[in-house]
Amino acid sequence: MLDFMIKVCGITNAADAAAAVAAGATAIGFNFYPKSKRYIRPEEAAGIAASLPICKVGVFVNESPAEVARIAALVGLDVVQLHGEEGPEDFPIGLRVWKALRVDAGFTASTVAPYAGAEAILLDGPAGNEYGGAGKPFAWYMAADLPYRVILAGGLDGSNVADAIETAHPWGVDACSRIEAAPGRKDKFKTEEFVKAARRAAGLGS
Repeated sequence: MLDFMIKVCGITNAADAAAAVAAGATAIGFNFYPKSKRYIRPEEAAGIAASLPICKVGVFVNESPAEVARIAALVGLDVVQLHGEEGPEDFPIGLRVWKALRVDAGFTASTVAPYAGAEAILLDGPAGNEYGGAGKPFAWYMAADLPYRVILAGGLDGSNVADAIETAHPWGVDACSRIEAAPGRKDKFKTEEFVKAARRAAGLGS
């Protein structure tokens, strides 16, 4: 298992996936939530994922465990990321799970405790009525002392990811909207800038 995750999420096409790999990302994310601006059909994702040499993560929102497992098998996912109101009882059996939680003023370590069975906890910034992808950071220090593998998300890009890593000492980082040219379309330069800054800050080289 990789020591540090640098994830480029919201991939909708092969060119953006290839650019993330070339930049040095260690994971990419496909969004299977139909209402998302970054939604990709599982069949399309399967075609992109087939040739990728890095960790492949599928984002789901309030989907049934059976459907999550079906799509994971179809696409060849390494990890499923549950981004809705799913509880531990909704974790698909036999799959690696990252549980996404929003960080707000009421967030504490006890918020995370019920999901201790997940491989990692992805902490995201405020998104209103949306499920991620809002580009808003949270106070990273709130993640610094959690006794879990933490992946930071929400408003990260090349300009701030090093500060986020230095502050929270996470297991990984995740960027989406702040490295886009348009929803679902990555900006190659911003992707490279984010990944390289994260790699340097995590001690992985440039």
